[in-house]
Amino acid sequence: MHRSTWRYGSRRNENVDLRERIREIAATRRRFGYRRIHDLLRREGLVVNHKRVHRLYRLDGLAVRIRRRKRVAAGERRAMAVPTGANERWSMDFVQDTLTDPRTFRTLNVVGDFTRECLVIEVDTSLPGARVARVLDRLAVVRGLPKAIVMDNGPEFAGRVLDAWAYERGVRLEFIRPGKPVENAFVESFNGRFRDECLNEHWFTGLADARFTIECWRRDYNHVRPHGSLGRIPPVEFAERAAALRSATPPYDLQLEGDPMNEKVS
Repeated sequence: MHRSTWRYGSRRNENVDLRERIREIAATRRRFGYRRIHDLLRREGLVVNHKRVHRLYRLDGLAVRIRRRKRVAAGERRAMAVPTGANERWSMDFVQDTLTDPRTFRTLNVVGDFTRECLVIEVDTSLPGARVARVLDRLAVVRGLPKAIVMDNGPEFAGRVLDAWAYERGVRLEFIRPGKPVENAFVESFNGRFRDECLNEHWFTGLADARFTIECWRRDYNHVRPHGSLGRIPPVEFAERAAALRSATPPYDLQLEGDPMNEKVS
């Protein structure tokens, strides 16, 4: 054996700075796996392979603990139609949690089905139908109104107040079938992320604390958090790209020059 081989010392870089940054992100975002951590590292300008991030992630024992769900009977599932533009369809639903009092509070979550943005999270101890209508009117001033809103058959949604509101503004209310939450898949998926990454990770001392913390998380979800179904980019960035692409695409002229269908019949 050659002497240089026998006395060779490893010069491999142990990625001290990278490991420290991975630990910092994992400490602040405890429900992020290595893929979303890799997305955030790339957004910070670090050029690193996802396999190296995975190796260091596992080396430091940072695997996310999986919360087991109850098994339910398998049923027939249908693919949900995906809208083709912003403000074409929204989805909304309620989520419930408790304060340290322990009083119960509810959140009204409204999601844009095309951009996956969380448009609003309204927090209060009671959210009747009139309050839901006021929240939607507030959104209409900022974003306009959609063509349709998907929701379940809860009393706040199926009441006369929201029905009259939708009729006056020309918005179609689409109710899912009872016991079929998969038909409202966009907001149900969001609710799972919201509970896993926000509600289960914080203690809320009061309504003011809950509103502030949840609003901070909503802004982070829209502007920073990579979304798996949008090509690993945040919803706001996806919405900006979609708007730029739509504005850059020239409209098709139906009156084509030289088309015999355009010539007048003598």
